Amino acid sequence: MAETSAPPVPSDHIMGVYARAPLAFERGEGSYLYTEQGEAYLDCMAGIAVTALGHSHPKLVAAVKEQAEKLWHTSNIFRIPNQEKLAGMLTAHSFADVCFMTNSGTEAIECAIKTARKYHWAKGQPERIDIIGFDGSFHGRTLAAVNASGNASYLEGFGPPMPGFVTAPFGDLDALKALVGPTTAAIILEPVQGEGGARSWPDADLRAIRQLCDETGTLLIYDEIQCGLGRTGRLYAYEWADAPPDIMAIAKALGGGFPVGACLATAEAARGMTPGSHGSTYGGNPLAMAVAVASVEELVKPELMAHVREVAGYLNQQIAGLKDRYPDVVLDIRGKGLLIGVKLATPNREFMQHARDQHLLLAGGGDNCVRLLPPLTLSLEEAREAIEKMERACQAAQAEAKAPKDTVGA
Repeated sequence: MAETSAPPVPSDHIMGVYARAPLAFERGEGSYLYTEQGEAYLDCMAGIAVTALGHSHPKLVAAVKEQAEKLWHTSNIFRIPNQEKLAGMLTAHSFADVCFMTNSGTEAIECAIKTARKYHWAKGQPERIDIIGFDGSFHGRTLAAVNASGNASYLEGFGPPMPGFVTAPFGDLDALKALVGPTTAAIILEPVQGEGGARSWPDADLRAIRQLCDETGTLLIYDEIQCGLGRTGRLYAYEWADAPPDIMAIAKALGGGFPVGACLATAEAARGMTPGSHGSTYGGNPLAMAVAVASVEELVKPELMAHVREVAGYLNQQIAGLKDRYPDVVLDIRGKGLLIGVKLATPNREFMQHARDQHLLLAGGGDNCVRLLPPLTLSLEEAREAIEKMERACQAAQAEAKAPKDTVGA
């Protein structure tokens, strides 16, 4: 009988903002995480779309080791050669002309919002400050990011909503058009929502929003922190629609697990970002840049994108089969590429536990979804294993739903 891992003892000294699962991992390799007892878990959440090249990728490990022995940090007061190299790589493979390096996705969003507002200020239109976001979105945890998301639960207790942020209904272009006015600075959206339930914008809608921005002088900001860098089977999700933004935030997969993000922009959109208008102590430091360069060198390979599309096609086909076999459990399949959302009839947290019982790790999501966010390097054999484990989780969820409930006082 396999030895089970003992739940880790929670610390009384960690701020209680996480509802943690009773699991702790000692090491990772490829698509698997291992407990101290050596139990293997198939990782189909990848740190929430972060470890895109799998755990302990040899190229990233080598980059960390080599750079760590040379130089970790200087300051953005000085040139950082690998920062310049990474910026050149990111702009060469996107719409952008310039980049600002950050430590996280939410910092990239903060830079994007400031860039948009400063653009209009530099053009002599300081009244254009409004950022229009969409319900169900998630842009991070800073006050500006949660206000851009408009999620009331993230704002509760942190004071009144900040002025300059407007929320539009997802998918309603007429409502969006009605909100755009003389004080609008930018529209911000995730081409594929992550936390909001893996909802994907139709290509035609993205093109229509791009046209609306062009017609009204509004900047278009994409949040591709989760859906970018190969997650959908192209380097960036906007490429499917051929509707590039003016500004874009990326992170997560950029460092393969090392904290790093970036805000990309056209030269025109960044016209107001002059010396002193923004900055970061750690952003773009030599250690982070060495890892990100190694990561991007892998992520831009066409053969990796082809592999993502193949594995995503297989997983979506097989999950559709689960939906047919377990209609009382699986209600809908959403997302794009290897950002797969499965809307459930049973509580998603309970389903995630059923999956963990099968040693499969899934991410949660809004609208009672679970998300499959595996490494982009997930093999077809590992994808088949994931489906087998999901099927057993579906069986457990179905049995639990049909089991007679305890009656009060029985």
